[in-house]
Amino acid sequence: MATDGHRGKSAGRRRVLEPIEQESTPAIIARKLHDAIANGNFPSGSQLTEAGLAADLGVSRGPLREAMQRLTAEGLLVSHRNRGLFVVSMDDDDIRDMYVARTAVERAAIEQVIAHADPEAVEALGEAVAQMRRHIDDPNGADMAEADMRFHQTLVDHARSQRLSRLHSTILVETRMCLRAMRGTYSSGKERTDEHQALVDAIAAGDAAAADVLMIEHMRDGLHRLVGDADRDDVSPAEVAL
Repeated sequence: MATDGHRGKSAGRRRVLEPIEQESTPAIIARKLHDAIANGNFPSGSQLTEAGLAADLGVSRGPLREAMQRLTAEGLLVSHRNRGLFVVSMDDDDIRDMYVARTAVERAAIEQVIAHADPEAVEALGEAVAQMRRHIDDPNGADMAEADMRFHQTLVDHARSQRLSRLHSTILVETRMCLRAMRGTYSSGKERTDEHQALVDAIAAGDAAAADVLMIEHMRDGLHRLVGDADRDDVSPAEVAL
Protein backbone atom coordinates (compact mmCIF):
# COMPACT_ATOMS: atom_id res chain seq x y z
CA MET A 1 0.00 0.00 0.00
CA ALA A 2 1.36 3.42 -0.99
CA THR A 3 2.19 5.80 1.81
CA ASP A 4 1.02 9.40 1.86
CA GLY A 5 4.59 10.40 1.02
CA HIS A 6 4.64 8.17 -2.03
CA ARG A 7 1.24 9.47 -3.15
CA GLY A 8 2.49 13.03 -2.78
CA LYS A 9 5.53 12.33 -4.90
CA SER A 10 3.40 10.60 -7.54
CA ALA A 11 0.93 13.47 -7.65
CA GLY A 12 3.70 15.99 -8.23
CA ARG A 13 5.63 13.88 -10.73
CA ARG A 14 6.08 15.35 -14.22
CA ARG A 15 4.89 13.04 -16.97
CA VAL A 16 7.80 11.94 -19.15
CA LEU A 17 6.11 9.33 -21.33
CA GLU A 18 2.81 9.61 -23.15
CA PRO A 19 0.11 6.99 -22.37
CA ILE A 20 -0.08 4.07 -24.78
CA GLU A 21 -3.13 4.32 -27.01
CA GLN A 22 -4.68 1.06 -28.14
CA GLU A 23 -5.87 1.23 -31.76
CA SER A 24 -9.11 -0.47 -32.66
CA THR A 25 -9.16 -2.92 -35.57
CA PRO A 26 -11.15 -0.51 -37.80
CA ALA A 27 -8.60 2.24 -37.04
CA ILE A 28 -5.70 -0.04 -38.01
CA ILE A 29 -7.48 -1.03 -41.23
CA ALA A 30 -8.26 2.61 -42.04
CA ARG A 31 -4.59 3.53 -41.56
CA LYS A 32 -3.50 0.71 -43.89
CA LEU A 33 -5.98 1.87 -46.52
CA HIS A 34 -4.76 5.45 -46.08
CA ASP A 35 -1.19 4.31 -46.75
CA ALA A 36 -2.16 2.18 -49.74
CA ILE A 37 -4.05 5.05 -51.38
CA ALA A 38 -1.26 7.55 -50.61
CA ASN A 39 1.38 5.21 -52.05
CA GLY A 40 -0.56 4.68 -55.26
CA ASN A 41 -1.36 1.02 -54.62
CA PHE A 42 -5.00 1.97 -55.13
CA PRO A 43 -4.93 4.63 -57.87
CA SER A 44 -7.57 7.32 -58.28
CA GLY A 45 -10.78 5.85 -59.61
CA SER A 46 -9.99 2.25 -58.66
CA GLN A 47 -12.72 0.15 -57.08
CA LEU A 48 -12.29 -1.38 -53.63
CA THR A 49 -14.24 -4.53 -52.87
CA GLU A 50 -14.97 -5.83 -49.39
CA ALA A 51 -14.29 -9.42 -50.35
CA GLY A 52 -10.88 -8.68 -51.86
CA LEU A 53 -9.74 -6.40 -49.06
CA ALA A 54 -10.96 -8.75 -46.33
CA ALA A 55 -8.96 -11.57 -47.92
CA ASP A 56 -5.83 -9.41 -48.32
CA LEU A 57 -5.95 -8.10 -44.76
CA GLY A 58 -7.15 -11.30 -43.10
CA VAL A 59 -10.03 -9.53 -41.34
CA SER A 60 -13.77 -9.94 -41.15
CA ARG A 61 -16.06 -7.67 -43.11
CA GLY A 62 -17.48 -5.90 -40.03
CA PRO A 63 -14.38 -3.88 -39.03
CA LEU A 64 -13.41 -3.52 -42.70
CA ARG A 65 -16.79 -1.98 -43.49
CA GLU A 66 -16.38 0.45 -40.59
CA ALA A 67 -12.91 1.45 -41.81
CA MET A 68 -14.22 2.04 -45.33
CA GLN A 69 -17.04 4.16 -43.92
CA ARG A 70 -14.40 6.30 -42.19
CA LEU A 71 -12.56 6.87 -45.45
CA THR A 72 -15.84 7.66 -47.19
CA ALA A 73 -16.62 10.27 -44.53
CA GLU A 74 -13.13 11.75 -45.07
CA GLY A 75 -13.76 11.99 -48.80
CA LEU A 76 -11.06 9.53 -49.86
CA LEU A 77 -13.62 6.97 -51.03
CA VAL A 78 -16.80 7.71 -52.96
CA SER A 79 -19.84 5.48 -53.25
CA HIS A 80 -21.49 4.94 -56.62
CA ARG A 81 -24.95 3.44 -56.37
CA ASN A 82 -25.16 -0.16 -57.52
CA ARG A 83 -21.44 -0.11 -58.33
CA GLY A 84 -19.56 0.07 -55.02
CA LEU A 85 -16.78 2.14 -53.47
CA PHE A 86 -14.06 3.86 -55.47
CA VAL A 87 -10.93 5.85 -54.65
CA VAL A 88 -11.72 9.51 -55.22
CA SER A 89 -10.57 11.06 -58.49
CA MET A 90 -9.26 14.60 -58.11
CA ASP A 91 -9.78 17.14 -60.87
CA ASP A 92 -8.26 20.64 -60.86
CA ASP A 93 -11.10 22.09 -58.78
CA ASP A 94 -10.67 19.32 -56.19
CA ILE A 95 -6.94 20.03 -56.04
CA ARG A 96 -7.55 23.75 -55.52
CA ASP A 97 -10.05 23.00 -52.77
CA MET A 98 -7.66 20.58 -51.10
CA TYR A 99 -4.98 23.26 -51.06
CA VAL A 100 -7.36 25.73 -49.44
CA ALA A 101 -7.81 23.24 -46.59
CA ARG A 102 -4.13 22.38 -46.39
CA THR A 103 -3.12 26.02 -46.29
CA ALA A 104 -5.52 26.74 -43.44
CA VAL A 105 -4.24 23.78 -41.42
CA GLU A 106 -0.54 24.47 -41.93
CA ARG A 107 -0.83 28.20 -41.31
CA ALA A 108 -2.63 27.40 -38.05
CA ALA A 109 0.11 24.88 -37.23
CA ILE A 110 2.82 27.50 -37.71
CA GLU A 111 0.97 29.85 -35.38
CA GLN A 112 0.76 27.17 -32.69
CA VAL A 113 4.37 26.03 -33.06
CA ILE A 114 5.61 29.59 -32.67
CA ALA A 115 3.29 30.16 -29.69
CA HIS A 116 4.68 27.05 -27.95
CA ALA A 117 8.27 28.27 -28.52
CA ASP A 118 9.50 24.69 -28.23
CA PRO A 119 13.17 24.24 -29.23
CA GLU A 120 12.47 20.57 -29.96
CA ALA A 121 10.03 21.59 -32.71
CA VAL A 122 12.67 23.76 -34.39
CA GLU A 123 15.20 20.94 -34.07
CA ALA A 124 12.79 18.40 -35.57
CA LEU A 125 11.95 20.71 -38.48
CA GLY A 126 15.64 21.34 -39.06
CA GLU A 127 16.27 17.60 -39.21
CA ALA A 128 13.42 17.24 -41.69
CA VAL A 129 15.12 19.80 -43.95
CA ALA A 130 18.42 17.95 -43.49
CA GLN A 131 16.67 14.81 -44.76
CA MET A 132 15.60 16.74 -47.85
CA ARG A 133 19.16 17.94 -48.45
CA ARG A 134 20.33 14.32 -48.57
CA HIS A 135 18.34 14.02 -51.81
CA ILE A 136 19.23 17.43 -53.23
CA ASP A 137 20.70 15.90 -56.40
CA ASP A 138 17.36 14.29 -57.25
CA PRO A 139 14.79 17.06 -56.66
CA ASN A 140 11.99 15.13 -58.39
CA GLY A 141 12.67 11.72 -56.88
CA ALA A 142 10.39 9.73 -54.59
CA ASP A 143 12.77 10.10 -51.63
CA MET A 144 12.79 13.89 -51.91
CA ALA A 145 8.99 13.95 -52.18
CA GLU A 146 8.64 11.79 -49.08
CA ALA A 147 11.10 13.96 -47.14
CA ASP A 148 9.09 17.01 -48.21
CA MET A 149 5.89 15.46 -46.87
CA ARG A 150 7.67 14.48 -43.66
CA PHE A 151 8.58 18.12 -43.08
CA HIS A 152 4.95 19.21 -43.26
CA GLN A 153 3.84 16.29 -41.10
CA THR A 154 6.43 17.27 -38.50
CA LEU A 155 5.18 20.84 -38.55
CA VAL A 156 1.59 19.82 -37.79
CA ASP A 157 2.64 17.20 -35.23
CA HIS A 158 4.41 19.89 -33.20
CA ALA A 159 1.33 22.10 -33.21
CA ARG A 160 0.03 19.72 -30.50
CA SER A 161 -3.50 19.79 -31.86
CA GLN A 162 -5.36 16.52 -32.36
CA ARG A 163 -7.92 18.19 -34.61
CA LEU A 164 -5.31 19.76 -36.87
CA SER A 165 -3.54 16.39 -37.04
CA ARG A 166 -6.73 14.56 -37.99
CA LEU A 167 -7.52 17.02 -40.75
CA HIS A 168 -3.94 17.01 -41.99
CA SER A 169 -3.80 13.21 -42.13
CA THR A 170 -6.51 13.09 -44.79
CA ILE A 171 -5.11 16.10 -46.64
CA LEU A 172 -1.66 14.50 -46.86
CA VAL A 173 -3.13 11.39 -48.45
CA GLU A 174 -4.70 13.60 -51.12
CA THR A 175 -1.43 15.53 -51.46
CA ARG A 176 0.53 12.33 -52.01
CA MET A 177 -1.97 11.36 -54.70
CA CYS A 178 -1.06 14.63 -56.45
CA LEU A 179 2.69 14.43 -55.94
CA ARG A 180 3.15 11.96 -58.75
CA ALA A 181 1.80 14.61 -61.13
CA MET A 182 4.19 17.18 -59.64
CA ARG A 183 7.32 15.12 -60.26
CA GLY A 184 9.54 16.49 -62.97
CA THR A 185 8.59 20.11 -62.25
CA TYR A 186 11.55 20.93 -59.97
CA SER A 187 14.78 21.99 -61.66
CA SER A 188 16.69 22.60 -58.43
CA GLY A 189 16.88 20.55 -55.25
CA LYS A 190 18.53 23.49 -53.51
CA GLU A 191 15.59 25.77 -54.27
CA ARG A 192 13.16 23.17 -52.92
CA THR A 193 15.05 22.69 -49.66
CA ASP A 194 15.81 26.40 -49.22
CA GLU A 195 12.07 27.16 -49.22
CA HIS A 196 11.64 24.84 -46.25
CA GLN A 197 14.75 26.14 -44.48
CA ALA A 198 13.36 29.67 -44.72
CA LEU A 199 10.24 28.47 -42.92
CA VAL A 200 12.35 26.90 -40.18
CA ASP A 201 14.36 30.11 -39.78
CA ALA A 202 11.21 32.23 -39.44
CA ILE A 203 9.72 29.82 -36.90
CA ALA A 204 12.98 29.74 -34.93
CA ALA A 205 12.99 33.55 -34.87
CA GLY A 206 9.39 33.60 -33.66
CA ASP A 207 8.42 35.70 -36.68
CA ALA A 208 4.83 34.57 -37.24
CA ALA A 209 4.12 37.15 -39.96
CA ALA A 210 7.15 36.15 -42.05
CA ALA A 211 6.46 32.44 -41.60
CA ASP A 212 2.85 32.94 -42.68
CA VAL A 213 3.85 34.76 -45.87
CA LEU A 214 6.46 32.11 -46.65
CA MET A 215 3.91 29.33 -46.22
CA ILE A 216 1.42 31.04 -48.53
CA GLU A 217 4.09 31.51 -51.21
CA HIS A 218 5.25 27.92 -50.76
CA MET A 219 1.73 26.67 -51.29
CA ARG A 220 1.18 29.02 -54.23
CA ASP A 221 4.19 27.52 -55.94
CA GLY A 222 3.01 23.97 -55.31
CA LEU A 223 -0.45 24.58 -56.73
CA HIS A 224 1.02 26.29 -59.77
CA ARG A 225 3.10 23.18 -60.45
CA LEU A 226 -0.05 21.05 -60.36
CA VAL A 227 -2.70 23.10 -62.14
CA GLY A 228 -0.73 26.03 -63.51
CA ASP A 229 -3.13 28.79 -62.54
CA ALA A 230 -1.55 30.34 -59.46
CA ASP A 231 -1.24 33.63 -61.34
CA ARG A 232 -4.96 33.95 -62.07
CA ASP A 233 -6.25 37.35 -60.97
CA ASP A 234 -9.41 35.89 -59.47
CA VAL A 235 -7.61 33.44 -57.20
CA SER A 236 -6.76 34.63 -53.69
CA PRO A 237 -3.53 33.69 -51.86
CA ALA A 238 -5.50 31.36 -49.56
CA GLU A 239 -7.00 29.57 -52.56
CA VAL A 240 -3.67 28.88 -54.20
CA ALA A 241 -1.58 27.95 -51.19
CA LEU A 242 0.00 24.48 -50.99
